[in-house]
Amino acid sequence: MSDESMDPGAIEDRFEVLESKVLYQDRTIDDLNEVVTKQQDQMDRLSAEVERLRQAVIGIQERGIDGVEEPPPPHY
Repeated sequence: MSDESMDPGAIEDRFEVLESKVLYQDRTIDDLNEVVTKQQDQMDRLSAEVERLRQAVIGIQERGIDGVEEPPPPHY
């Protein structure tokens, strides 16, 4: 090993750099987790809205647009 790698000051500097990188990664992970959580909440709300709209469309198809049954076409 070189003298520089054994120097207590150099070792302390390396630990500080590593500690700084770990702290940055922790903040990045926390930020990404927050984004993912918000996106999941948004997807849940959108899924519920799509289901509500799907049920509304099914209801309209079953009752007809104005809520009454459509008369059969004239050729029947």
